[in-house]
Amino acid sequence: MGTQREIVIYPDERLSKVCAPVTEITDEIRELADDMLETMYKAPGVGLAAPQVGVHLQMVVYDPSEKDEERQPRVLINPEVTLTGEPVVSRQEGCLSVPFGYRADVERSSSIHLKAMGLDGVVFERDIEGFEAIIVQHETDHLKGILFIDRIGRLRRTLFDGKVKKWLKKKQQEEKHQAQQHS
Repeated sequence: MGTQREIVIYPDERLSKVCAPVTEITDEIRELADDMLETMYKAPGVGLAAPQVGVHLQMVVYDPSEKDEERQPRVLINPEVTLTGEPVVSRQEGCLSVPFGYRADVERSSSIHLKAMGLDGVVFERDIEGFEAIIVQHETDHLKGILFIDRIGRLRRTLFDGKVKKWLKKKQQEEKHQAQQHS
């Protein structure tokens, strides 16, 4: 397995950047995929996009397996998603980059058509539905600089952002206090 990387946390501006396509499958790209899977499993989560570890490339890892099943790690490079299903509500969606374990209901498509490249450099296409389709939509949103909280109602978002601002202010005060103690 790879090395666990630090997960970028909202409101870090790196999460709002659009990612560049991967132009070549290199050892660095394979290592990044391994590191991302390691980070995702340790977090624990079901998906992780490259910008969540500070890399602005179009790469996603995820695992749609149930808790008791054998792991089914997937790597998507330069994924393209076409929404093909009816709107559904993803209940209590969360994100490893969103603090406080915050969760909200998000409208997603019940099925998608996916076109992506694997680590072998081969482009493939698949139709996906249900929970796996929701994971892929969530993770590929990250590649466009979109978080699930960008898809919730304005009031809920305003309340959440207020909570984040208080948390950041408290964190800065604690860091300032610690710096004063060490000087």
